[in-house]
Amino acid sequence: MTYAAMALGINITNPPVVSGGTLSSDATYYYRAFTASDTLSISNGSINGDVLIIAGGGSGADGFGGGGGAGGVTTTSFSNLTGSTTITVGGGGTHPGNQQSSNGNNSSFGGTSATGGGGGGVASGTEAGKNGGSGGGGAASSTNGFSSGGIAVSGQGSNGGRGFRNASSPVTLGIGSGGGGGASATPADGPISNGGAGTNSYSSWASATSTGVSGYYAGGGGGSGGYTTSGAFVGTTTGGLGGGGNGIYSGGSGSGATNTGSGGGGSAYYSSVAGNGGSGIVIVRYTRSQVGG
Repeated sequence: MTYAAMALGINITNPPVVSGGTLSSDATYYYRAFTASDTLSISNGSINGDVLIIAGGGSGADGFGGGGGAGGVTTTSFSNLTGSTTITVGGGGTHPGNQQSSNGNNSSFGGTSATGGGGGGVASGTEAGKNGGSGGGGAASSTNGFSSGGIAVSGQGSNGGRGFRNASSPVTLGIGSGGGGGASATPADGPISNGGAGTNSYSSWASATSTGVSGYYAGGGGGSGGYTTSGAFVGTTTGGLGGGGNGIYSGGSGSGATNTGSGGGGSAYYSSVAGNGGSGIVIVRYTRSQVGG
């Protein structure tokens, strides 16, 4: 408080000071987007706010492997927060080769976390998609009929799609994997399965921070290419809205978009390069009026 203000009886206090992440704003809020692990720091007071937490997406798998599930999406609120809060941004799952897949990594704000997306299932191993924030897609069954998609964490995402194989004649009667679950939708079952759609519930956050994909986050990876139950060949499947990687029949499939928590696409060919999961993101939002904005 200045001497002049004291003489006039005016009580002037400095607002809280907030740092960390990349700052942006709209008419009502300040946003701080964390695209890598860091610390939110608040000094000279405390603030109230909300947090969007998105985990890393799961990777796809090759060998008629499933698409990767999106990272879990969750929110939390805080009151009278001050000092330093640790923020963890989970990386996407990677495809280590030989048909395998891996889950994405968790993201967190303080004690609240979102679970990494499930990796896609593999046709000559564990056919079921892996469980995660959203479930990974199931691989083409090694016998006959459907495999299982991975199971999502309740409230954070959707289950993965099921893979399919007609053992009597896969090429004419169907073979392909399931897509990874997205934040808002479970994919259709294989043999041809696009990734599950992500969420646009936070489109205002996406717009203010220039993140996400067309207002969406956390899309599932597309299942592998293959053959429909009527024998039609499909070379490419589509990743879910929000940045899910496309699946493919031959060659390298698409990876989930960076800092969206989206899953990677699956591939039909053995020893192909399946898509990696996209890294997650954490966004902190608070009203401008609290800090003199």
